[in-house]
Amino acid sequence: MNEAWKKPPITLDAYQAMVGKEIGVSSWHLIDQPRIDAYADVIEDHQFIHVDPERAKKETAFGTTIAHGFLTMSLMSIMSYEVMPVIAGTTMGVNYGFDKLRFISPVRSGKRVRGRFMLTEAKLRKAGELQSRTNVTVEIEGEDKPALVADWLGLIYFA
Repeated sequence: MNEAWKKPPITLDAYQAMVGKEIGVSSWHLIDQPRIDAYADVIEDHQFIHVDPERAKKETAFGTTIAHGFLTMSLMSIMSYEVMPVIAGTTMGVNYGFDKLRFISPVRSGKRVRGRFMLTEAKLRKAGELQSRTNVTVEIEGEDKPALVADWLGLIYFA
């Protein structure tokens, strides 16, 4: 079980008061070759830039393998669990998609990434359903440019 869900819940009003504010920054998450290889196996994308360190070193400007962009994006889930508050009375939350997602810089194998979260919208669509919009920047440790920026939408349901 993810320990992040053990945070004390906040009220819906308190959550909505966070709009326009940075909510927080996650811990660092290592993207190493075993993680890249496991992800490649799951999605069946074994392009050499991801899974062949020797060839990637010789044939790319990256100098090594790089993470799949969608691997980096998928880590936003664990990062959000670490940072985003739980709203009292929530029964579930679901991904609603992205209005914007851009892969800015490749994440080289062995690098660590973290997410920076800013809540930009939290509005009730109907009774028991909140739509949230969160601006997420996934930073790469020691690098100036982020791995990605996203305008992430979520739906939060209440009992």
